[in-house]
Amino acid sequence: MIVTLVHVRVRAEHIQDFIEATRRNHEASIREPGCRRFDVLQSAEDPARFILYEAYASETDAAAHKQTPHYAAWRDAVGPWMAEPRRGDRYTALAPAG
Repeated sequence: MIVTLVHVRVRAEHIQDFIEATRRNHEASIREPGCRRFDVLQSAEDPARFILYEAYASETDAAAHKQTPHYAAWRDAVGPWMAEPRRGDRYTALAPAG
């Protein structure tokens, strides 16, 4: 299983916009065949900071996510709202193994 932690910092005036756009992306992403988990986390200490926890069954499934219309719509919508470029850190899940 491939996991990506996407770190995002949004401009304060766009926090709610980001949440709404990301919720739409989440709803579509969890229906992708290879998606095992797609969590959207907001910092309790800094509401402008988010982490997207994306778990896919394989590298192929993770790459396919980036080709979906909902991902492209999300990427294009949220780009101007970011206070800094988003950063994705890739991991291989050891447990659970699924």
